Amino acid sequence: MKRISILLFILVYCAICNAQFSNKYSTFKKFDGLFSFFYDDSTDKIYLEVTDLEKEFLYVSSLSSGVGSNDIGLDRGQLGKTRVVYFKKAGNKLLLIQPNLKYRALTNNALEKQSVEQAFAKSILGGFKIEEEANGKYLIDITSLFMQDTHGVANKLKNTAQGNYSLDASKSAFNLERTKAFPKNIEFDVFLTFKGTAKGRYISSVAPTSGLVTVAQHHSFVELPDNKFKKRSYHPRSGSFMFSYYDYATPIEQDIHKRFITRHRLQKKNPNAAISEAVEPIVYYLDNGTPEPVRTALLEGGRWWNQAFEAIGYKNAFQLKILPADADPMDVRYNVIQWVHRSTRGWSYGASVTDPRTGEIIKGHVSLGSLRIRQDFLIAQALTNKPFAKSDDNNNKMLELALARIRQLSAHEIGHTLGFAHNFAASTNNRASVMDYPHPQFKLKGKNIDFSGAYAEGIGEWDKYTVAYSYSDFKEDKNEDEELKKIIQKAQKEGYRFISDRDARASGGAHAYAHLWDNGGNATEELNKVLKIRAVGISNFSIDNIKEGQPNSVLEDVFAPLYFFHRYQTEAVTKLIGGLDYNYTVKGDQQLTVKAVSKKEQQEALQSLLQTVNAEQIAIPKNKLSLFPPRALGYGSTRESFNGKTGISFDALSAAETAADMTLSFLLHPQRASRLVQQKSLDSKQIGLHDVLDQLINNTFKKSYKDTYLDEAQQNINFRVLYYIKNLAASKSVHPKVNAIANFKLQELKDRFLDRNKPYALEVVNRIEHFQKHPELFKPIVSPKIPDGSPIGMECMTN
Repeated sequence: MKRISILLFILVYCAICNAQFSNKYSTFKKFDGLFSFFYDDSTDKIYLEVTDLEKEFLYVSSLSSGVGSNDIGLDRGQLGKTRVVYFKKAGNKLLLIQPNLKYRALTNNALEKQSVEQAFAKSILGGFKIEEEANGKYLIDITSLFMQDTHGVANKLKNTAQGNYSLDASKSAFNLERTKAFPKNIEFDVFLTFKGTAKGRYISSVAPTSGLVTVAQHHSFVELPDNKFKKRSYHPRSGSFMFSYYDYATPIEQDIHKRFITRHRLQKKNPNAAISEAVEPIVYYLDNGTPEPVRTALLEGGRWWNQAFEAIGYKNAFQLKILPADADPMDVRYNVIQWVHRSTRGWSYGASVTDPRTGEIIKGHVSLGSLRIRQDFLIAQALTNKPFAKSDDNNNKMLELALARIRQLSAHEIGHTLGFAHNFAASTNNRASVMDYPHPQFKLKGKNIDFSGAYAEGIGEWDKYTVAYSYSDFKEDKNEDEELKKIIQKAQKEGYRFISDRDARASGGAHAYAHLWDNGGNATEELNKVLKIRAVGISNFSIDNIKEGQPNSVLEDVFAPLYFFHRYQTEAVTKLIGGLDYNYTVKGDQQLTVKAVSKKEQQEALQSLLQTVNAEQIAIPKNKLSLFPPRALGYGSTRESFNGKTGISFDALSAAETAADMTLSFLLHPQRASRLVQQKSLDSKQIGLHDVLDQLINNTFKKSYKDTYLDEAQQNINFRVLYYIKNLAASKSVHPKVNAIANFKLQELKDRFLDRNKPYALEVVNRIEHFQKHPELFKPIVSPKIPDGSPIGMECMTN
């Protein structure tokens, strides 16, 4: 009897111990993984089981299905924020807390750590009532965390002027097909519907009902990596992205701001071997919905990176495969390349989920815009001499060019997710990096344009240095900092430079040798070549640049990228004017710190640029204008088309004005004008703003043509010159000397035309006098918008 009582007691005790939560949850669908959770389909709620309080994990949010507009910027596969979080009990709630990892105290002194933690704010991301508690386990209704606009969709729609939207909970629900549990991560997917009144054309063009916009937001809870990852020091010439924080336990004589690079975890199986496989290779997966021949091109281009890993002694360390059919691209276990569709051409980008504690890249996520390849095909179509004269199937040459570009695109965006930044100086050094923006490099063969070698193939020599810096293994008897320094020094000795985004932009950037989408070691010489190629392309252009049965008006869209073919090399050349040559130097590296571009180079650049505001060079030849009739019904103009002021007819004068405006907006940028004033003050022999304006006026206002079409085109260009001089005269963000010189030139122009009794001269005088009397009323006068060029390439994002 006693034995029976003991047995009954044990059974009852075990039943109590094993009891989890009340029976009402037994009817819910259960998911077991990193956390266990229940789904109640009668209420569309998620109940999360929390066992380990104050144990940190990663919370990653993203957008699993998007809006489909590049201008709005809400794409399928877009990563959101990555946060370290933990649950903490407070009364009858569990709080989801995000600690502040920007400010730390890396010390064994607990009180010192606590003082820093208490000094800076935390963020509580949610508070959830404890529904039940059993044996140290807590059950909470976590639905509210997921049924909110975590990705900021409503704000994005508002900020892009598409209307005021708010979340409509009645039209939102969990997507169980993409809600899953795994041992090291759990995934939640939610359909969210936003209700509002559409005001912008972007949302109206992509949403079937513009007042109801439904997207899917994704949420991942992920186990944090172990503490064996070793951070690597950042160097401004490493070519890597920087990850940083402030360590308040740092000795006073050292820098409190700690800088490291972001990178994947990679180790050799045999550290002492010259060539070894990786303990765990870096494996990327290509979207299985990518069509051929794009799929093969993306695989080929992406796999170039293995060349760089082989150069540092790894075998098959980087791999690229097709995403398994049963895998979710938003699952953080997969590095993914997604083929993203939008209604318009847009940026491709590489994003990463990184451990906020260490900078370790946990997931690389590439988004490639699917319309990019069609634009590259169109560029090739425009540059090919009569491609469809004999057959509409003559596509191979154009397709090969487009696929060559896509291989580059794949390598470039994967590079961002491996931890690498843009290197816009690489194009001046034999196309040394896939992390530059590549512009096709053509050659002339008689009256034809040669496409061979338009894009480089394979990984660049600079890219091998970035991989070496980020991923090299060093033997235990070697000092890592010294070995990294040797890599930097070797790259410098072999002439490889690294200059990234901020310094390369045409407006604010001033670096003479770092540009977007340029080619060649000498930007000026390359512009002259590009203008010759453009001229040959325009001369060859004919009805045979479109296929049989296509409306003639489609020719305009094929012609646009050819007409503006010089735009990016023009940007590069403008940066030589008032430009600087400099490096990201550190003390003791014996590099050039900074110097002005020589007067000779600036003068040559200016002379080349002046061609692009010359009607004889830039105006569309009259014998080509009959190719561009008003648009056929059903084939209206798009953002890729020319814009004008003549209604439905093709506006050739506005085309020339728009092309010239592009040059002038860069050349007479207020920051460049101020740099020219400073440059002249430091070296009286250098060119200054006064010199630039003199030469510009001599080559615009002082030119005239017997041909009335060319003369009218030049006058349109001249009014753009006048506008930009007035802009410098009125600007409040320039050195006063800029205002003075610009005002002086306006007076000179006024005096020049004052006694001429012709409509053009009178209008010049009228505009100057009005400005002089009421400079406070000066407003931008916008030229017809240039057809979309950017985004022609890529953009990076990191998390």
